[in-house]
Amino acid sequence: MKEHTGGCLCGAVRYAFTGEPRFVSLCHCTHCQKLSGGSYTINLLIREQDFKQQGATVLFEDSGDSGHPVQRHFCGDCGSHIFAKIASAPGKIVLKGGTLDHPNDFTPQAEIYTCRASEWLLPVENTQRFDLGI
Repeated sequence: MKEHTGGCLCGAVRYAFTGEPRFVSLCHCTHCQKLSGGSYTINLLIREQDFKQQGATVLFEDSGDSGHPVQRHFCGDCGSHIFAKIASAPGKIVLKGGTLDHPNDFTPQAEIYTCRASEWLLPVENTQRFDLGI
């Protein structure tokens, strides 16, 4: 099974996961915009049991549109957002695709929260678009 690797900007946090993501999406929600400092984030839904982390992350907890808690894990040194755990998806991790060593290994299948997407941003070819989450 292929291993995929990544980490934070400063290298203090490294990770690896095996297998393929269950889902790959671009998220345009306002939380992702603020977290990334950009128009969206690339998110890979993976099984927690397939994920191994080296280095400590700090936790910030907020809530998603569902009202359920979202535990966001960041590098405590450089602030890179590495992954999130969503209470409504136990056993899964939402990995931030921008932290991958080889982000081109994955192609988005969908765009979510397009109701909040920047008006000048064109839809990504071959993706399903959803006004809200799925």
